[in-house]
Amino acid sequence: YPVRPVLAVLSGEEVRGAAFAIKTIRLPRMLAGFFAGFAFGIAGYTFQTMLRNPLANPNVIGVTSGSSAAAVFCIIVLQSSKAVTSLASIIAGLLTVVLLYVLARGRSFSIGRLILVGIGIQAMCNSLISYLMLIGEEHQLPAAVRWLTGSLNGVKLEELPVLILASFLLVPLICVLGRALAMLELGEQMATALGVKTDQTRVLLIVGAVILAAIATAITGPIAAVAFLAGPIAVRLAGTGASNLIPAGLVGAVLVLGADLAGQFAFPVKFPAGIITGIIGAPYLLY
Repeated sequence: YPVRPVLAVLSGEEVRGAAFAIKTIRLPRMLAGFFAGFAFGIAGYTFQTMLRNPLANPNVIGVTSGSSAAAVFCIIVLQSSKAVTSLASIIAGLLTVVLLYVLARGRSFSIGRLILVGIGIQAMCNSLISYLMLIGEEHQLPAAVRWLTGSLNGVKLEELPVLILASFLLVPLICVLGRALAMLELGEQMATALGVKTDQTRVLLIVGAVILAAIATAITGPIAAVAFLAGPIAVRLAGTGASNLIPAGLVGAVLVLGADLAGQFAFPVKFPAGIITGIIGAPYLLY
């Protein structure tokens, strides 16, 4: 469509044909891709910086696996609506991070312990997902596979306010803690010596990042590799010496939107965004 009818539809006019395509199909897809990618990028960068490990993103330490296990359980066992599935996914992601933090805390916080416990939780959740896929009815599996792959297909405009509101509330909170986050990167003892309340700051950062990742996952599914890729790419583009939270979020948004466009138009067959980001993520990790 030309620019004029698009602007007319966005301003509230009912342009025949264009209104449905833009408001029902394209606009929800674009907004979901932007805000989900932004949330994944912020969450990934927060974990990587706080835990001083480029692999420590919500995907690797089990947060998105917990959300995915709950969603697949709702789809296959409970046969729940999409709204219930999304809510269960968010709650499971939060419960996963609570369990992760409690098990990793011990007498004192340990980054190595947190990552190891997270990998263990991820393995358990993935095993549960595999079992549920085996016992599921044949007609239930496409919906579960589509959700697990990570896709913007079928996103509705009324599903997005929660994600948009979470982004506007939590991203400023994480940005305010950006200075403390940079100090945590120096190590526990150095951060404490510089006056950072490490436990309190870490809890706020983890909760904020996990809620963002969990809500984004509930709407689009766990789009592969975005949380892992966004931070390092943002650092390469923007450089060091300042917080790269917002650049990481913007890189995440570009990755999801670009992957969705490539999945729709670059191949004879249409692919979900998660397939394309997964294809990008593997060689980047090797690199």
